[in-house]
Amino acid sequence: MEIVLLRVAAAGYLVATVAVLASLVMRRELPKRIVVWMLASTLLLHTTSIALRGLLVGSIPVATLPEALSLLAALVVALFLAIQIRASLLALGAVVVPSAFGLTLAASVLKGGAQPLPPVLHSVWLPVHVLFAFLGDAVFALACSASVLYLVQEHRLKTHRGRGVLGRLPSLETLDRISASCLRWGLVLLTIGIVTGIVWAHEAWGRFWVGDPKLVFSLLVWGLYMVLLQGRMTAGWRGRRAAQLTIVGFVVILASLLGVNLLGLGLHGRAY
Repeated sequence: MEIVLLRVAAAGYLVATVAVLASLVMRRELPKRIVVWMLASTLLLHTTSIALRGLLVGSIPVATLPEALSLLAALVVALFLAIQIRASLLALGAVVVPSAFGLTLAASVLKGGAQPLPPVLHSVWLPVHVLFAFLGDAVFALACSASVLYLVQEHRLKTHRGRGVLGRLPSLETLDRISASCLRWGLVLLTIGIVTGIVWAHEAWGRFWVGDPKLVFSLLVWGLYMVLLQGRMTAGWRGRRAAQLTIVGFVVILASLLGVNLLGLGLHGRAY
């Protein structure tokens, strides 16, 4: 049943993608409320699918790559909708919603049988670590989306293309501010995710450092974004350089998620 709901959610995100892009193309903007309700309804189906999967495995469903992709997509959409409550930034959905569709489609195609976590990993730290780690990734996904739009908008302005589809994009200042805010919150969440993961590793295996590639990638991302944040605060890094580094950081996150799971590297690749 959960796989059916997941595939319906993928179809819903596809329709929402068309709606968001149409709102940018049409001279009369598609009402924001329609797109928001469309995404909210799809997210409800998606969340139900994840919950059903969780009941099957008896924990948060992150034991396989499809489950991880599905959870990440749901969190990205949920955070995007939360942003819409406070600010009208539907244009951000031009990157966010297609990304959610791609992640959900991949999850529905790759979806296999339920794979419960090994008994050693059943701990109170599981939901805490997973929640903060995936929320951090989702916030960085939003920062990456804003940075992509920043580069597109900057190119549009430099080439003096003031009208057309891209004319509805937010200002460079708005996009840079969104990226910076997401960067700060993402670092906080990632830091908590890393710390709780280390504590959990000590509880499960009796040592804080387990040499896991996922942890190495996480520390690499943490270091990259910390340098970027420090550069923003002290050296005035803004604009193109900050946008490019933000995108690079999220590419590393995706490489970690895909590489570790597909290649079965370390404890994360073999277990969760």
